[in-house]
Amino acid sequence: MTAQSSPIRVLVVGCGNMGASHATAYHTLDGFQICGIVSTGQSKYVLNDKLGGGYPLFDDYATALTETRPDAVCISTYPDTHEQFAIQALEAGCHVFIEKPLADTVEGAERVMAAAQKADKKVVVGYILRVHPSWERFVQEAQNLGKPLVMRMNLNQQSHGYMWTVHRNLMKSLSPIVDCGVHYIDVMCQMTRAKPVWVSAIGARLTNDIPADNYNYGQLQIRFDDGSVGWYEAGWGPMMSETAFFVKDVIGPNGCVSITAKNAGATGQSDNVDAHTKTESLRVHRADLTADDQFAYADEWIDLTDEPDHQELCNREQRYFLRAIRENLDLTDHLQDAVNSLRIAFACDESVKTGEVVRL
Repeated sequence: MTAQSSPIRVLVVGCGNMGASHATAYHTLDGFQICGIVSTGQSKYVLNDKLGGGYPLFDDYATALTETRPDAVCISTYPDTHEQFAIQALEAGCHVFIEKPLADTVEGAERVMAAAQKADKKVVVGYILRVHPSWERFVQEAQNLGKPLVMRMNLNQQSHGYMWTVHRNLMKSLSPIVDCGVHYIDVMCQMTRAKPVWVSAIGARLTNDIPADNYNYGQLQIRFDDGSVGWYEAGWGPMMSETAFFVKDVIGPNGCVSITAKNAGATGQSDNVDAHTKTESLRVHRADLTADDQFAYADEWIDLTDEPDHQELCNREQRYFLRAIRENLDLTDHLQDAVNSLRIAFACDESVKTGEVVRL
């Protein structure tokens, strides 16, 4: 077997929802081989059993990295470990797949990018919407609407049980508009391909179950240098409303395009991870009028037959990771976009905490 066709030996670090999904991808896809699974708790045993058992298990990341000598590391731990774990992997000569956000500070994200360049290794960030055909089409349709764009998006989650535990743990280091918002900020930046010039944001702390300096509801606004504007809203917790928790809407001079996820946007779905990426249909409305000011065209419904579920989206992310390694893809723009969306998200976080507009 040649080096090119040898499987990529992957160390899986973090066994929560995303870590388990990525491990399942590595377990089932040709081109990868899991060489170890790392977590500080019991989740690695649960995951190992789910995958059929037999994988080496580790409590300590550094030990696992030394003992398994992987080709690549998959990091799906909490964001406050991302920078350290990624740089350790890169310095050990490994490629890295890392869940968003790239780090828990902008400076940390820049250090990871610099370490990737120094090591000449690939770093792919888990922006899952970038591999979703319907979201790719959503971006394309938005780019046909003219400028400026008005981008309206939210994802409020009435989380409870396991998901509330996940959210409380995430909020030990990041707010919802940073952790979740980077996805949708990235989408807005793809739609406009313009420079953000300032942000403004508000937030509220609706529970004592999170750190005193954090908030579990936030809403941000971005103005771009082409006149485009966007807002994003995210709230986590058992107190959140499920009314209008799923808004994905873009308006321009030529009309608008909306994601209309009737089932995924139904009551009781707001903290369902599978529902978050469902699009079901895109509704395209054209602003053209007839001589008597009636609409010239009926709305177009785009129902894409390729509607991957959460696991298949993770599979596609890992196929892209494999291709990046095998074909030596240039990921400079990919990483710069990841750092840029994080920079915008943290500027929004600063605006919440200071009550001031932040210029970029």
